[in-house]
Amino acid sequence: MHPAAEHSPLGKTSEYVATYTPALLFPIPRTAKWAELGLTAQTLPYQGVDLWNCYELSWLTPSGKPVVAIGEFAFAADSANIVESKSFKLYLNSLNQSMFASPDELAQVLQRDLSQVSGAPVAVKLRSLSEVEGQGVARLPGVCIDELDVSIADYAQPQPELLQCLQAESVSEALHSHLLRSNCPVTGQPDWGSVVVEYAGDAALDHASFLRYLVSFRQHADFHEQCVERIFLDLQRLLKPQVLTVYARYLRRGGLDINPYRSTHTVQVDNRRLVRQ
Repeated sequence: MHPAAEHSPLGKTSEYVATYTPALLFPIPRTAKWAELGLTAQTLPYQGVDLWNCYELSWLTPSGKPVVAIGEFAFAADSANIVESKSFKLYLNSLNQSMFASPDELAQVLQRDLSQVSGAPVAVKLRSLSEVEGQGVARLPGVCIDELDVSIADYAQPQPELLQCLQAESVSEALHSHLLRSNCPVTGQPDWGSVVVEYAGDAALDHASFLRYLVSFRQHADFHEQCVERIFLDLQRLLKPQVLTVYARYLRRGGLDINPYRSTHTVQVDNRRLVRQ
């Protein structure tokens, strides 16, 4: 367990506060998990964003009428802290009986509070249900590897030694899987996700070995962000690609989904939800 998470509300009985309470937000420093991966804030080999979507966002207008919307929150991958997810949910619930003059006013409040807790600017968008509905459901890019006929026996911890590469003069491809599963390091609850890898270089990733590797996360306990960072680093060491992007779209829990993106370069994020989200 992350040492800071022991003091968070995660896994504990919590009273739900229905009026605006920014003190509910609980930061967890990224440094401990970076250290596990041999990284520091100065040596991160990627850039990226953690994109959170909130489907249970509601507040009151000055007349007392409730409003519902979908919130999109973009946290920089190199920010000092992540926001512990249950504290984020409790904070968002504290808006339910609070009045705001306009969505813009609420967005400014959210941006201020979340930026302060994460230690870096957070981008906030409040979107109407009709806007999100009109965007439809996304399909992941590249080849789906889930139908490969493979034998798997490793589930307890990520097994980078399972990964294999094939020599190639030049390769550029995208592949994805819907079989990513890991566990919350505090509660033990399963986290389900779909993962995408896009890369280019002189070595090709063996698809069957990558599927075995992904399934080896199945009983692994870690946060969403660190799972994606581990996959990025393992592939970078193996393939030594010219460009590499790894991201995961996780299923929502408590009205929030978390979607970490890590890349060697700036990426344009398609934030349409997947069919399971």
